[in-house]
Amino acid sequence: MQKTTASRAVVFGLALVLAACSDADELVTEPGNGNAAVVPGVRTEVTIKDKHDVQIVSATGDIAPGVNTYRGLLGVLNANLVGEQPGGRREVNWDGVPATFTNNDLFPGDFFNVVSPRGLLLTTPGDAFRISDIGYIDVNPAYARDFQVFSPRRLFTARGSTITDVRFVVAGTSTPAVVTGFGSVFADVGLADSTTIQYFDVDGNELLTIAAPRRSDDRGLSFVGAVFDARVVARVRITAGDTPIGATAFDNVKGPGPKHDLVVMDDFIYGEPRAIN
Repeated sequence: MQKTTASRAVVFGLALVLAACSDADELVTEPGNGNAAVVPGVRTEVTIKDKHDVQIVSATGDIAPGVNTYRGLLGVLNANLVGEQPGGRREVNWDGVPATFTNNDLFPGDFFNVVSPRGLLLTTPGDAFRISDIGYIDVNPAYARDFQVFSPRRLFTARGSTITDVRFVVAGTSTPAVVTGFGSVFADVGLADSTTIQYFDVDGNELLTIAAPRRSDDRGLSFVGAVFDARVVARVRITAGDTPIGATAFDNVKGPGPKHDLVVMDDFIYGEPRAIN
């Protein structure tokens, strides 16, 4: 279902003050006209959209209030129920992934539909996916201070690429599905616009692109997610940083030399996948 009249995207997030800079323009990268209003304790932006009402939640620093706001927009958690639920949300926090698929490049992209039915299929133009419960220090010891967790203790990333494509199906089936929205927690976003989520409809048309805010404290966590007013999202593409992790890849956003922003992911939160009508 698409609206033909103009609609609005309202961005809710935690207030963030950075010395001598503001990342207000980094959140919504789809062209549009808009204005911003300051609300105590909350960062709010309004952007005019062409086809959909969409709410965008963004947080950095203490991201828990922002994540909980986003959860509230999607509705109650449906956990690992097989089949279509009338509404609510699904979540993936990676912490139930067994040791067999942890700290190696063996994690299967259909795990959260086949093994743990949540209607999520993952692919990447890279080589593999990797779950870590030690912050990827086995890949590179230099990562010891880079990647903190939101929900202890596992993290997720693609190998050989910064791109993860997410497709939705009715949980536990192969039936293509759509959702109202998708959001992700990111660890160690250091550069503006290095980390984005793109939303696509069933025909492959891009609906929206949003960028995760830069980290603002030593914990280094960020969150961003969008909720549309109808189930229109068939696929999302996550770009996490500008350089994939690796034995010779080092995070460097401020020091001398070439700049590289290495980013990994924690919780995925998304609307209930329902069959395409």
